[in-house]
Order: sequence, then C-alpha cells, then structure tokens
Amino acid sequence: MTVLKPRRALISVSDKQGIVEFSSALTAKGVQILSTGGTASLLAENGIDVIAVSDYTGFPELMGGRLKTLHPKIHGGILGRPDVDRDEMQNNDIHLIDLVVANLYPFESVTANPDTSLETAIENIDIGGPAMIRAAAKNSAHTAVIVDPNDYNAVLTEMEEFDGIRSETRMQLALKAYLRTSQYDAVISNYLSGVNFGSEFFPSTLNLSFTKQMEMRYGENPHQSAVFYLATNDESNWLQQAKMHQGKPLSFNNIADVDAAYNCVAEFTEPACVIIKHATPCGVATAIDVTKAYELAYQTDPTSAFGGVIAINRPLDGPTAELILQNQFVEVILAPGVTEQALTALQNKPNIRMLEHAKVYSEPPDHRLSTACGGLLVQSPDTRLLAGIEPEVVSHRMPGNEERSDLMFAWTVAKHVKSNAIVYAKGQSTIGIGAGQMSRVDSAKIAALKAADAGLEISGAVMASDAFFPFRDSIDTAAESGITAIIQPGGSLRDSEVIEAVNDHGIAMLFTGMRHFRH
Repeated sequence: MTVLKPRRALISVSDKQGIVEFSSALTAKGVQILSTGGTASLLAENGIDVIAVSDYTGFPELMGGRLKTLHPKIHGGILGRPDVDRDEMQNNDIHLIDLVVANLYPFESVTANPDTSLETAIENIDIGGPAMIRAAAKNSAHTAVIVDPNDYNAVLTEMEEFDGIRSETRMQLALKAYLRTSQYDAVISNYLSGVNFGSEFFPSTLNLSFTKQMEMRYGENPHQSAVFYLATNDESNWLQQAKMHQGKPLSFNNIADVDAAYNCVAEFTEPACVIIKHATPCGVATAIDVTKAYELAYQTDPTSAFGGVIAINRPLDGPTAELILQNQFVEVILAPGVTEQALTALQNKPNIRMLEHAKVYSEPPDHRLSTACGGLLVQSPDTRLLAGIEPEVVSHRMPGNEERSDLMFAWTVAKHVKSNAIVYAKGQSTIGIGAGQMSRVDSAKIAALKAADAGLEISGAVMASDAFFPFRDSIDTAAESGITAIIQPGGSLRDSEVIEAVNDHGIAMLFTGMRHFRH
C-alpha cells in the first residue's frame, strides 16, 4: 500500500455541491489549488486561495471557455510519473498535479428537456473534463481523481487518518471515474442517434449505462442471485422516486409485478384498481371510487388475488386499506398517495409493502429491453390502444353504448394480459381473464371457468382478445357462455368465417386494426 499526500489539486466542477467546503479543507492541509472559470470565481469569493489555470499555464481561456485545460502543463502535471518523467517535467516547467476534482457539463439534465435545441445540447458536451478525468484515472499510481461530490468527506477522512490517500482508494476512485466517462459518452451517442434519426431509429451499436440500485435476497427463485439496476442519471423513473412507507425491501418478483401494475392502472383516468399476479392482471375495474373499484377487481378472481400486487390510481384511504386487509394477503400496495388512516390500518400487517409514487404517471421509456439468446431485444413501447381510427364494426349487429364502453375497457385490460389473452368484462369490471395459454380457445375456456368459480354471470358480458381469431371455435365457445359483443384486431385469413360466426350468434364485433401480444 502506498499513500499519496496531495500537494497540488486541479478543481473544475459543474456541480458545485460541497466544493467550497472541500476546497477549504484542502487548503488547510497545504494543498495548492488550481481552478477554472466559474469554479475559480466561486472559491475566490469564499476567501479560498486559488490560482486560475490561465495564470498557471500563461495561456488564456479561449473560444468562449471551450479551451481551458487542454495544455501540456495541465495534462503533463496530471500524467507525470515522478520516478520516470522528472527530468522531462523539469525541462518543460511542468509541475505535478496529484489531485483532480472534476465533474462534467450537465449534458444529461440539459437534454432531458424536450425543448432543448441540438445546438444547446452540443454546447453542453464536455471535452476538457473527460480528458482530465481519464488522465488522472490512468495515472492513479501518482494521482487521485474525484468525480462525485459524495466522495469528498470520505477522502478528507482518509487524509486525516492516513495523512494521504491510499493506493487502493485511488484505484477505486479511478474505476468510478472511468464508469462516469463511459456513461457520459453513452448518453451523448444515444442522444445524438435519436436526434439525427428519430426515436424509432436503432443505432448499429447501443451504449447502455445502468447503476445498481439494490442487491436482492434472491431472484425469481431462492437459488438465483439478483440485482436491480436503473438507467444512470434517469431522474424520471417513477420507482426511483417512490416512497416505501413500510414492509420488506422489494423482491425480484415484486418489481416485475409492480411494473405491470403501474403500467396497467396508468391506462385509466377514472378511479381504477388493478390486481396483478405473476406480472399479469387477475382483476381490473373502474368505479365511482377506488374502494368500489377494488371490490369489483377482487371479486373477479379472489383465489389468484392472494399474494398479489394491488395498484390504484387514487390515494389509498383508510376504508380501502381495511377492506384489503379483511379480504386477502397482499405483497405490495401501489398508490399515488396514502392517508394517515390507511397507514395506521396497514401497521397491523407490517410486512405489506406500501409504495407511494408520484401523482403524475410518468411517460413510458423510449424503448423496452429484454434479454434473449445471450443478446438484447429492443423495441419501442406499446403505448397505443388502437390503430389511430375508431374500431370498425364488422358484424350485422351494432354494439349498444354500454357494450361499446365495456369493449374498450376489456380491450385496455387485454393489452396488459399475457398472450394468448382473453378478457371477459361487464360494467367496467373484469369477470374472467384467460392468460398465457398456447391456445386462444383454452384462454376463452379459462376466462369462463374463472367467472364461474367466482360466481359471476357471463351472460351479457363482452370479450376482448389481444390478437385475431384464426378460427370460429373461440366465437362459438364465447357464444355458449353468453358473450354479446367482441373486440379483436382482425386480420386473419379466416376473418370472414369469424364474422359469419358472430352473425350466426347475434354477437356484435369490433376490429381494432392493432394487436397487443405480450410475451
């Protein structure tokens, strides 16, 4: 282990959080400080002795501040090796710079604003910062680099304890620096790809940067390890901003279920409740309030609801919380707010995870990622419900107003059900859901079976299918159960046969022109 006692620091930061205090502490330890632009001005205003880089190099800042630190006296000082480069450094009046404190122009936050122009985005691409950071990281044997304000106190503590910065700490800081510059470059390249080619463009090389948020007890099963990552510097992620009021940390399966619940309940503007089991809805309803919506969603399939995730799109109140506790065991409750009365009720079941998220539902990500065959599948998100036009009535019988409303409700739910998906609904509530079957006929039979098990009347209900019917058999099955209207994408070679079937049974049918497979 070697200990580096810094003698000269170069400080150039965009994020000035804590930099005055840190610089003051360095000065007290006899460290000479070099700085640039706004950072130098801030330090001087706070009574800290600082040497401007332009005075140190004898070369002014040029091009509106674009050219400041790209100079041999700066990079030679950062890269210099006292045991190898001493004579060359002395001959060229280059002095060691053994501590670099730098963070980068805020490209991520600037481009997060959709109104940012390309010119503004490009001006916020840092050049000198990454060069200094990478140089210091490369020379970690003789130079320490700090890119995160959260590390200031730890470095000061180490300097107190060891009278310097240990080699292992410098290596850890160097690794963090490389991770930061690689993340920065990835954000820039991905942004410029989208600007130049549009949001549907998929570049030949996709650079991704994710930061570890939590290590989990296990993955889908106890013998699997798991970690949860979030996109680096993505401040829009709703889960990252959510507040856990009580309960154990989220598990691997919890996060998959919570994601499915959030995406489904976000589809509705009326008070709504979604109950998720194994990342697919087992009960969904809208009503005059979330208490009634929960009652209706729960009655769809009380058996499957056990151990599920419940999402509502209104704050959780006391009566709803008490009803949930009375009815079932639940893993997670997700809501855009929670009352004190509800929190008091939930304290009787401290293991229930109460997750409160922002009241405004976030936009879905630009792309959806999943792994397969050792690679990455990337697609744009499924944000639409219809093909941009009103569903086409293809049957002889027109659906009534209530039927049409229920059809659109069922179609919305079907979008979030694992394929093959069949949804039976009545009165803005699911009464049977058939999911994840290899045969669409089997999904229809399961939906009917679920309704029967729950004691719900199918007669007069509507049916939604996430994809077209290739044969009339599913129509015949639905007719036997009393389904009066159907919504589906259409597009089968046997559409005429299917239309003939609904006409035979007096069923109304709509074509959406868009399917919603969910694997």
